[in-house]
Amino acid sequence: MTSQENRRFVLTRHMDAGPVEPCVELRREPVRQPGPGDVLTRVLMISVDPANRGWASATPPSYSPGVQVGDTMRAITLDEVLVSNHPDFAPGDIVHGMSGWQDFAVAPGEALTRVSGGGRLSHHISVYGLSGLTAWIGLLEVGQPKAGETVVVSAAAGSVGSLVGQIAKARGCRVIGSAGSDEKCRWLVDELGFDGAVNYRAGPVRPELRKLCPDGIDVYFDNVGGDMLQAALLLSNTHARIVCCGVISRWDESQPNESPKGIPGLIAMKSLKLEGFIVFEHLARRDQITAGLVELVESGKLTVREDIIEGLENAPAALGALFAGENFGKRLVRVAAPTGDRA
Repeated sequence: MTSQENRRFVLTRHMDAGPVEPCVELRREPVRQPGPGDVLTRVLMISVDPANRGWASATPPSYSPGVQVGDTMRAITLDEVLVSNHPDFAPGDIVHGMSGWQDFAVAPGEALTRVSGGGRLSHHISVYGLSGLTAWIGLLEVGQPKAGETVVVSAAAGSVGSLVGQIAKARGCRVIGSAGSDEKCRWLVDELGFDGAVNYRAGPVRPELRKLCPDGIDVYFDNVGGDMLQAALLLSNTHARIVCCGVISRWDESQPNESPKGIPGLIAMKSLKLEGFIVFEHLARRDQITAGLVELVESGKLTVREDIIEGLENAPAALGALFAGENFGKRLVRVAAPTGDRA
């Protein structure tokens, strides 16, 4: 391994506005060797998420320390173990990690989780990864939908939203999604089985959402904040549940972003429940939740679409395009193939 080179993207300035590419730099250096208790891994796939930009902002979310200038760009990854100085791992193991935007990484064994189960390798960083875990916990445990209720999902063509809508359908709910193009709206209805979809870029959201939700909204799964959250609050029924999952609209400070009006008045008058959650607090139950997701996938009730970009060098563009709404389903960057026959 000493002869191999590691490419890694480091943060050169915080990502608070504008494009991603000027904020990172690709550096090349020798691969680090693992110390006692450490594991050397090769990064196979990188998860591309709005949180990548949040972690790299000057005001990162409170649940996680921010990425500092000079640090490797942080991201959830699927890795293969190359060298292990930890008793729980062996070369060839596939693991979940937080290796970031690089070819190789060294981490304490305690920071890695071995991937169990078969199936398509990429599913373990998409539907069986944190996207699936987020969708399951947010919808079923925070939103608590009941059969016959109306569930609305924003960013519904994304990695989490596309799963949320399908899980809600499997629970007998009426599901409406919002997305940023007519093509995405058609995909939600025609392929994923949503009952309706609204293109938020085609005009004011609330009138269209009102047409699709004549009986109001019982559960709103919020991935974006901003105008969509405002519309959902105004159309929510008494005792509706608002699942606060993401705020993709706030990560680019170059774009106008007004907070919803009428808070806390709307919450009090409608007896609404707004609740956020941090998915990392639920990792101890990962195997249990994954079993539920596997059942839905294998029964055909959950369609998984992965938007895979080839090559580490394309990670910055992949993240920038995510914020432009170019992805369908879960966006990933494939960095390398595993040494075995698993794909």
